[in-house]
Amino acid sequence: MASHSVLPSPRIFYGWFVVAGTFAVTFVGFGCAYSFSAFLIPLQHDFAASRGSVSLVFSLAGFLYFGLGMVSGPFADRWGSRRLAVLGMILTGAGLAVASAARSLDEVYAAYGLGVGLGVGCSYVPAVGAVQRWFVRRRGFASGLAVSGIGVGTLAMPPIASYLIETAGWRETYLLLGILAVVLGAGMALLIEDDPRGRRLGPDGEALSAEIAVPSASGASLAKAVRSRRFAGLYAASFVCSFGLFVPFVHLVPYALDHGVSQASAVLLLGAIGVGSTAGRFLLGDLADRLGRPFSYMAMFVGMGLAFVIWMVSTTLWSLAAFALVFGVFYGGFVALSPAVLVDYFGARNAAGMIGILYTSVAFGTLIGPSAAGFAFDASHSYALSILASAGANFLAAAILAVTAKADKAEPIA
Repeated sequence: MASHSVLPSPRIFYGWFVVAGTFAVTFVGFGCAYSFSAFLIPLQHDFAASRGSVSLVFSLAGFLYFGLGMVSGPFADRWGSRRLAVLGMILTGAGLAVASAARSLDEVYAAYGLGVGLGVGCSYVPAVGAVQRWFVRRRGFASGLAVSGIGVGTLAMPPIASYLIETAGWRETYLLLGILAVVLGAGMALLIEDDPRGRRLGPDGEALSAEIAVPSASGASLAKAVRSRRFAGLYAASFVCSFGLFVPFVHLVPYALDHGVSQASAVLLLGAIGVGSTAGRFLLGDLADRLGRPFSYMAMFVGMGLAFVIWMVSTTLWSLAAFALVFGVFYGGFVALSPAVLVDYFGARNAAGMIGILYTSVAFGTLIGPSAAGFAFDASHSYALSILASAGANFLAAAILAVTAKADKAEPIA
């Protein structure tokens, strides 16, 4: 008998169950969040509010669910991703349920903004961070598959929400979405585990010796990572692009309605973003594993900038659908590659903490961008300046990554 036995690998690598749990969390959390565009006009009508003030509901939630990652990420590295993911889905459900009973727009700010914002903020970064530890060779594909829940949620949830609003009302729709968040989101979050060491496996399902201690995840300390030039480049690029990143999710439907597109068709444009986003996460994540993730990541910003150029000249349903699909593809690739590139650079030891800090860059742009676009429309009755600024922000983000790319070869990761 050999002195070192090797534990047999399971037939199905458990990392794919972690991917499934994260898929469900992102599907529910972002599907509920990105269906907000379907609620914008009903909320504006019922509370006699401006488009800018209603848009601020989404902006507040977005600021919280990206900004809170700075806290939930390090907590997940210490206490476990599953607990925070389950708690986040419960908070999301509670926020939607309370929003269904709101008597004023201020109460919607508090219920939806805080509930969904805190809920997605607690669950998203820990879940995505956990996936990174289970894979190395196929990290881009696994990460893309996990966060493709965002794309599928964007495809499925807005049309469903729009139908429910028309048949039952926006209040009842928020209540039903809240129940979905608790039942499906929290239930599937129970599949999430922090890393393969708990099952005596290595990344990608490699078997480990039964007698040899399972090695710890390697990588840079959190402090060293965030002080590096590489991290600064990633942070600055995400910060700049985020000012336009979520403008379509809030304002594409109202823009289409303003140009004579029917309500049913306008809501389907969000579904087109979801289709493109899902394709981008699957195809571009896998392609980036072969071509190189850092270069592919930079290309995502260029692609999103070009998509906004399409929106600038689009006034018909089909041209807007083309924008939605192209934007969705590159947006999906951006979301899939962000955590994968970060872990490539700095290792998986503090994956959730690093991802959480990186996502604070997106939080500030999310807080300002959609609401600023709404207030700009209130003042000028046009989205032209907002769309142009969004395109320029993405091109500038790509330039920032190109300038800081020299650090890729110069800086050690640990």
